[in-house]
Amino acid sequence: MKMKFTIVAASLALAFSASAAFAANAVVPPVVHEAPLRGHLSFLSSDLMEGRGTGQRGGDLTVAYLEAQALAAGLQPANGTSFRQLVKIAGVKASPADSSVVLEAGGAALSATYGKDWVWGPGDAQANHTFEAPLVFVGYGIVAPEEGGWDDYKGVDMKGKVLVMLVNDPQPTAAEPNRFNGKGLTYYGRWTYKFEQAARVGAAGVLLIHTDASASYGWSVVQNSWMAERFQLADADLGTGMQGWMNDATARALFKAGGQDLDQLRAAAEDKAFKPVVLNAKVKGEARAVVRPVDQFNVAGIVPGLDPKLKSEVVIYSAHWDHLGKQGTSGDTIYNGAVDNGSGTAALLAMAQEAVKAPAKRSQMFLWVAAEEQGLLGSAAYAAKPLWPAAKTAAALNLDSLNFVGPTHDISTPGSERTELGAMAVATAKAMGMRIADARPDLSGGYFRSDHFSFAKAGIPAFSIGGGRDWLADKAASDAKQKTYSPKYHQVTDEFDPTWNFAGMVQQAQFTLNLGQRVANAAAMPKWKAGEPLGKVREEKQ
Repeated sequence: MKMKFTIVAASLALAFSASAAFAANAVVPPVVHEAPLRGHLSFLSSDLMEGRGTGQRGGDLTVAYLEAQALAAGLQPANGTSFRQLVKIAGVKASPADSSVVLEAGGAALSATYGKDWVWGPGDAQANHTFEAPLVFVGYGIVAPEEGGWDDYKGVDMKGKVLVMLVNDPQPTAAEPNRFNGKGLTYYGRWTYKFEQAARVGAAGVLLIHTDASASYGWSVVQNSWMAERFQLADADLGTGMQGWMNDATARALFKAGGQDLDQLRAAAEDKAFKPVVLNAKVKGEARAVVRPVDQFNVAGIVPGLDPKLKSEVVIYSAHWDHLGKQGTSGDTIYNGAVDNGSGTAALLAMAQEAVKAPAKRSQMFLWVAAEEQGLLGSAAYAAKPLWPAAKTAAALNLDSLNFVGPTHDISTPGSERTELGAMAVATAKAMGMRIADARPDLSGGYFRSDHFSFAKAGIPAFSIGGGRDWLADKAASDAKQKTYSPKYHQVTDEFDPTWNFAGMVQQAQFTLNLGQRVANAAAMPKWKAGEPLGKVREEKQ
């Protein structure tokens, strides 16, 4: 009984603070309610939805559900008469049993098992590749002129070679504590950048060396993603013929057999003077994969603005609807993705249900994007062919993996400080009796791993709203509960729990909607801070 009273009291407090945040407005402020959020999340993360997998029946069911719920909520179709935006994808699944490709070092094949020791697949959506490609260690594989002319390639011709790279980016030193954003990860540290750069230099392939520390997740996350069907945008720039990972033990064995010491080369790669090292090793044999075209969909609905002039501008609320779907043939095969990202998907539905009752001056778009787990594909497709002009998009506010522990005194807004959204977030939190969480080093590169980054690359002020950590309830117990999620990330155990304290999710959704409405009612669209490289993209569009 005490727990139920606490949740009800917290919900009432949230509703009151939401009203206070909009006291100056003539319209009744929209208040997000727990019941629809809980109901949508329960259904979206149930076994019936089969893990909402890209290219799977569960994904099709999810799109149909979102489309029906958007209509029921009173949203207007964002794509002419349709809520759907087509995202053309190529589905790729490696076929190691039908392949002869091996890692060879010192003239002998290395004992490396697909899945256990290394994973690979085509990055160019082609089913068959034959390799006789030397391996070259290129350190972090980074070209960053703004970092004192950092260039791991040093002009060496990489055509026809398979590049071996470290994950993450060069670490800070006593002499250069702020290089590559200090302890925080930059985009140069993301695997997506490394694959892109390998293609730019004409390499035949790229293999990343995984460690838990450098990737910020375990080898099982890599296994679950790469042993299943993977996806890439069908009409995007093509990647290399081989993309893949090897675990640390495999990399050590490979380098040793090839006459090199991995630890010594790792240390050398921390210096800007590092030069590529040709290993006495190669990738040899035929790599086969199954490739198929897949049509997926973003789902988007509009709350039209009220101001005759400003309604031509829009605020976007986004969340990715996909997870990892069904994998395997025995045991629990469904990756339900309750927190990631059934929670954000459900929150947007609950927010939309209320937003239609209180339109703002600018229009508002509720956008559920596809294939985030495959590399932000749905949001990238939207950014490439937006349903609303980027130059007329005031902001994009993203929700991914909501707070299931309970309400907090703070709210996390990493990346908001890059634009005028930062000050608006501070004002929104203050109006709700909250504060912005203290900034923490972005060790895992979170700013570059969520869908808001696709919008930011298009010049749109954007960031993801995260849960706080200054709990209203018992700190030790709340911290302990929060830590229970890490082992469930991208595992079949990320399942709906009816005992969650949904007041934390409601609070996060309410803050996002309050901030969105603040932007939608502002006199002018927020701008990027001076000197922000991403801000130049918008300037060029206007």
